[in-house]
Amino acid sequence: MKKIVFCFLFVLANMIILHAQQPADYVNPFIGTSNFGATFPGPIAPRGMASISPFNVAGSQNLPLEKDSRWLSNPYVHENTFLTGFSQVNLSGVGCPDLGVLLLMPTTGDLETNHLKYGSTYSEEIAKTGYYGLNIDKYNVKSEFTTSKRVGVSRFTFPKGQANILLNLGLGLTNEQGAMVKIVSSTEIEGMRSVGSFCYNNPEAAYPIYFVAKFSKAADTFGVWKKPTKYKGVEAQWMPYNGKTRIMKNATRMVVGDSIGTYFSYKFDKIETIEVKIGVSYVSIDNARENLEKETGNKSFETVYKETYTEWNKLLSRIKVEGGSKENKTIFYTALYHTLIHPNTLNDFNGEYPEIKTGKIGKTKNTRYTVFSLWDTYRNLHQLMSLVYPRQQSNMVKSMLEMYDENGWLPKWELNSTETFTMVGDPASIVITDTYLKGIQDFDVQKAYKAMLKGADQIENNPLRPGLQDYIEKGFVTTKNKGSVSTTQEYNASDYSISLLAKALGKKEDYKRFKNRSVSYQKLFDKNLNLLHPKTEDSHWYEPFNPLSGANFEENIGFIEGNAWQYAFMVPHDMKGLVKLMGGKKKFTKQLQKVFDSNQFDMANEPDIAYPYLFNYIKDEEWRSQKQVKELVKEYFKNKSNGLPGNDDTGTMSAWLVYAMMGIYPLVPGEPKYAITAPMFDKITIQLDSKYYKNKNIIIERQLNNNGNISKIQLNGKVHKSFFVSHENFVNGKLLKVIQN
Repeated sequence: MKKIVFCFLFVLANMIILHAQQPADYVNPFIGTSNFGATFPGPIAPRGMASISPFNVAGSQNLPLEKDSRWLSNPYVHENTFLTGFSQVNLSGVGCPDLGVLLLMPTTGDLETNHLKYGSTYSEEIAKTGYYGLNIDKYNVKSEFTTSKRVGVSRFTFPKGQANILLNLGLGLTNEQGAMVKIVSSTEIEGMRSVGSFCYNNPEAAYPIYFVAKFSKAADTFGVWKKPTKYKGVEAQWMPYNGKTRIMKNATRMVVGDSIGTYFSYKFDKIETIEVKIGVSYVSIDNARENLEKETGNKSFETVYKETYTEWNKLLSRIKVEGGSKENKTIFYTALYHTLIHPNTLNDFNGEYPEIKTGKIGKTKNTRYTVFSLWDTYRNLHQLMSLVYPRQQSNMVKSMLEMYDENGWLPKWELNSTETFTMVGDPASIVITDTYLKGIQDFDVQKAYKAMLKGADQIENNPLRPGLQDYIEKGFVTTKNKGSVSTTQEYNASDYSISLLAKALGKKEDYKRFKNRSVSYQKLFDKNLNLLHPKTEDSHWYEPFNPLSGANFEENIGFIEGNAWQYAFMVPHDMKGLVKLMGGKKKFTKQLQKVFDSNQFDMANEPDIAYPYLFNYIKDEEWRSQKQVKELVKEYFKNKSNGLPGNDDTGTMSAWLVYAMMGIYPLVPGEPKYAITAPMFDKITIQLDSKYYKNKNIIIERQLNNNGNISKIQLNGKVHKSFFVSHENFVNGKLLKVIQN
């Protein structure tokens, strides 16, 4: 009897372990889908090229696309109710529209090709890692979605009667128009859609997305439409991205234009299910077809979903948290999930990708990454990748250097091998330096250094650093350039990183030169305001000047997406210098606290994102950092659709939360060091990559008494007397213990 009981308990225990909630199970993809978070709830594989999102930002029941540009940057807003399809390529957490195209939509009954008429409300919405599903109310069609890295897989369950599957190539978020589609057979479609012109900063930034769609059942009838009625003609030519007309022979059942699409119709005498697989490529239709066949082939929907879920869970499990509420685990793992979407894969299964600017097709054995929103991600996301996913980060740096080879410049804000020139600064240098100094050095650092110097020193025809001549000669960018103070500070940050890399490479003169350049913001410090103040071309203070203007995206001649308060402390590499300028530690602390007390701190944007941690520089004021971080997490990050403070900025806000909840933060861009605050879990285990780090794991623990302030920090059992820890000591240690009283 005892043996039977023991065996039963043993089996039960193993069943509990087997079914224990995994990191991927905590992810809530709805987080960030309102409050302008610009995330989408549909499935994507880690760093995936393909992604599927419900498209509900066009239609009479919602804000029309042209009415409010803030709703344009993503295909889905949680509050909206009118569905017009499921887009197959999307961006997550960006502030300008692009992609959101190739809209697949199931309908029933008589064929309708106008999205305002065939659109519908929906219900029974489900979103989880690698899966999304809902029911389309008007048609009672159960719709389910998953993806591989380059293929979107849709499954539609239709009621008895006529069923239609539409592929709308006219609707989307992109600023570009134009598409081509050809019906290959009753089970296959191929074509392309023009996309691009992100933020309208580069008029030459249009490019194609190619696709091949395969259906699990042959259609009874099929055809194409144009504006938006059935189209019976034949188009014989189309315009690919290089601007040269390509003649398509035997182009039957093909159409070219702006408002075009295809329909596949069926007559069902019972409930039927159809799967649609759409492979995508930025190189060619042939590659899109190969991506589809190699990645999904004859795999079922369930198989693709299981594989994608497993890949997600493996990556999310690199950080395991214990203790803390289910709510905290949900927002933590969802944030980590969001950091693993962009930068995403650009190359096809065969390694091919479009080179930037050259018009040629390159080939890689690694991963060519794209979507480098570097003004945002240089501050924390890439540092997180270096710590937890260094192989990915290494390939990201290699991708940047490939762009330098192709384009002559490091990227600024690159999107699918187009340079959008969005935002200010020269951020790639910071990312490369930080990566190298963290010991990830399997890239050509001499080439990288040469590229960094070109961006920092070449005055003529420099797309990365407008206003560079004034910056070098005067020490600051003048008001003849947009966001003059912000730009000066961004150049300072990059120059500081260059100085760090120069020092590591033994280039002493460069080290001194760039270290001196990195503190030139001091020439813009106005002692009467205790803030930075823009200067004109003749080096006078710009007047009239309102330090409060510029917040909430109000235009301001001195600042980009912020005001003088939100940029006042954005020089973490020179805190000693800033403390001195502000009149000492007490005045510095008072001024910094005033940012929070006067509601000038903006959690939703990057310029002041590190401010909560700056109190760590002032002895006996470190408690303020712990307090601010804890309060900000509680106020702005929630397990709700509005659970991000604003635009996720391709994972930057999410990376901030991941660090905040672990109790460390990479405060100085380019410098391999972390500020320490109170962790929000009892135990955090970070799995380290043996290729780059000698330890298997690093553990962060908290000893909590009344949830108070940090009284003691221990590293490997020894008292650690600083509220900062170097990356080297952190990863070479085994246990960072934070004791709170």
